[in-house]
Amino acid sequence: REIWMCIVSHLFYEGEVYHKRFSPKIHEFTYPFFLLDIDVSKLGELKNRFFSFDRFNLFSFSPKDHFGSSGNFYCNILEALESFGMQATQKMRFITLPKIFNYVFNPISILLLFDAEDKPSEMLVEVHNYNGGRVLYPVKLTATSPTVYKGSVAKDMYVSPFLQRDGVYKFSLVINAEKLSINITLDEENEKKLIASFWGEEKEFSAKSVMRLFCRHTFLTFWVVTRTTWQSLKLWLKGIKFISVTPQDQIRRF
Repeated sequence: REIWMCIVSHLFYEGEVYHKRFSPKIHEFTYPFFLLDIDVSKLGELKNRFFSFDRFNLFSFSPKDHFGSSGNFYCNILEALESFGMQATQKMRFITLPKIFNYVFNPISILLLFDAEDKPSEMLVEVHNYNGGRVLYPVKLTATSPTVYKGSVAKDMYVSPFLQRDGVYKFSLVINAEKLSINITLDEENEKKLIASFWGEEKEFSAKSVMRLFCRHTFLTFWVVTRTTWQSLKLWLKGIKFISVTPQDQIRRF
């Protein structure tokens, strides 16, 4: 039975992030991570004692951090979808990292659109880099098994000083009754360059869950940046060529 058939409102997923670079030198690491899964149709319920919508708390979510710039998250979604010729669906879920103590950096967030059969059919992937850049990628999903959905899109933004600006992202989304798994492969010039993945187990959206996640991941949003900087330093020490950011990749597109 698919997890989406039994979801009630919002969720957390707690697990791990894994990165592996294949060339010019192998480099890999794993660290604990969690994500928030928002039921877009129930934004009014996105709050509890320790979680606030657009207000300070232990955890919070701010619409202006994603897609458009207004405080109406649903309107921002509609505007973003329309810009890519996509249609809103009755069921949409937004997977992202919440703010912790009013701070967050989200390398990637995913808006999942479901068809009339309750199957993931499309994604709108939002990618931020560390230089102030943001880009949206529309991705058509194809089921390759009852719980595996795949899609790809051309890369169009600088995200790392050790990766080319261009390439192809290949996404694999695995959904079942207990977990969420997102796998991203980056190809450069028809060569597999990098794999980045997240897997996590479902946790209820509640004040109790927020407190547990806060205790385990208090400085997670801070470590997203510092861990990336540390891994970049390791790559530099391995002698991997440094690539400079372009002006186009230092702005929020859309």
